[in-house]
Amino acid sequence: MEKAIIAMSGGVDSSVAALLTKQTGDDCIGATMKLFYNEDVGEQGEKACCSLEDVEDARSVAWSLGMPYYVFNFSEEFRREVMDRFVEAYENGCTPNPCIDCNRYLKFDKMLSRMRELQRDYIVTGHYAQVVYDPHRQRYLLKKAVDETKDQSYVLYMLTQEQLAHIRLPLGNLTKSQVREIAEKNGFVNARKHDSQDICFVPDGDYAGFIDRYTGKRRECGNFVDREGNILGQHRGITHYTIGQRRGLGIPAAQRLYVCAISPRTNQVVLGSNEDLMGTELTAGRVNLISCDSLADPVSVKAKIRYRHREQPATAWQTPDGKLHVRFEKPQRAITRGQAVVLYDGDLVVGGGIIEKNYNEP
Repeated sequence: MEKAIIAMSGGVDSSVAALLTKQTGDDCIGATMKLFYNEDVGEQGEKACCSLEDVEDARSVAWSLGMPYYVFNFSEEFRREVMDRFVEAYENGCTPNPCIDCNRYLKFDKMLSRMRELQRDYIVTGHYAQVVYDPHRQRYLLKKAVDETKDQSYVLYMLTQEQLAHIRLPLGNLTKSQVREIAEKNGFVNARKHDSQDICFVPDGDYAGFIDRYTGKRRECGNFVDREGNILGQHRGITHYTIGQRRGLGIPAAQRLYVCAISPRTNQVVLGSNEDLMGTELTAGRVNLISCDSLADPVSVKAKIRYRHREQPATAWQTPDGKLHVRFEKPQRAITRGQAVVLYDGDLVVGGGIIEKNYNEP
């Protein structure tokens, strides 16, 4: 019998993951990570994550399963590794995915440390993905979930071999409807609880407003310019914009305008046509590979440049400095610095990195 620690968010997915693990006969404890205090980000009520309701829902499920339950306060680490990085990225003209940093630094780093402190053998989460061991490669592999509409392998590309060796993802071969059905049959209080859709610490979606509150300063206005540098109007501060954005620009024009580039150095936002957003090449840093040690030679893959992006055929390789270079067969819309590019070989995650350069940007 092994000893498991189940990361419980208070939602239905992690609750069912706890049940399925308990049913294996292993020794289980539940744990919720307290990542921030709602008042610190200006949010109250059920929209906000890490609420008392979430903790009580997790505690209720753990109690019903006869599991000890703990709350770990990781708020300081979350502020430093996720919120500070989020703000810094926007201030540098990038559009980050904080869920990836949360997985990288909190859920599968701090929690792994806590697992060892409590002398547990593995961590369980409610992510929709699959971890398998390939004896021929002698590597742990990350695969897509059976339910591709819920697949979360994209936000787990940063997992290391050491982390994968101590992770169990029991929902990987289930659909969301099956998960809710299991929760209802077992009388879980959160069986019909809505899934969170937004960034947990910005549930209203106002990223620029959050950054102003968090830093205590307002962004300086600057110029909208076209690709030739002609001034088109004034913007409200670069943190209000992301590549591909059309709404909220307030610039009258004969054709639709989109954000094509953001320059923190000049405090300018470059506008252009939808065609100006199309690009075929990128470079990514903070590279992590799962299915292999390196990509010294070009390989054919399919690549995603954001969570909701449909993966596209591409060629990928690592440059001598370890960066990841990706060239798509067809132009892709709005390749965005700060987002992750994740490579797939069928349903296997090859690896990925954070986009640092879009070769189409002016």
